[in-house]
Amino acid sequence: MYLHLGEETVVREQDIIGIFDLDNSTVSRDTRRFLTEAEQGGRVVNVTYDLPKTFVVTAKPGARARDPKSSRVYICLFATGTLKRRLGGRRFVK
Repeated sequence: MYLHLGEETVVREQDIIGIFDLDNSTVSRDTRRFLTEAEQGGRVVNVTYDLPKTFVVTAKPGARARDPKSSRVYICLFATGTLKRRLGGRRFVK
């Protein structure tokens, strides 16, 4: 299955590592550092031109253990609850 993140962007559900609320999670210094490193590494995909609410971290299943820098971060407009409903409750969303 695929999850639609907005615009013309979809990701495979099995590639999703986590879905995070931008307001709550960016309070952490570690999260801000992760997002900064991802942006500097060219791994951030901005899916919205409006005020973003969520970021989704993905990586190919085999690449997770081998190279943490293989992840991709999608910045999107939809709230975490909306994305959770789109997943049909099949996955845990933080």
